[in-house]
Amino acid sequence: MQQRIEQLVQELATKNEELTVSKARVWIELLWSDFESSYAKAGYDYKGSDVTEKVIRQWINSYGDRIHEFAGNNPKYAHLLNIEDGLIQ
Repeated sequence: MQQRIEQLVQELATKNEELTVSKARVWIELLWSDFESSYAKAGYDYKGSDVTEKVIRQWINSYGDRIHEFAGNNPKYAHLLNIEDGLIQ
């Protein structure tokens, strides 16, 4: 699974020049965990990491170039994305 996340991180960092690799990693990890927990809370059966990867890749393709704009409007994520050199501040 770590290899999948790393690949998604690189895709997001390439798509969005505003994000460092560290911030792209935080975004991917947040999206991954939020998708899986929301899916479970909705009562759906777990479909595996293939489905999660596919959905996140679709989000990267659709919203990746401006995903950084979302954090400023959502305090739930803003503090998590205030990182430098891979360290959450």
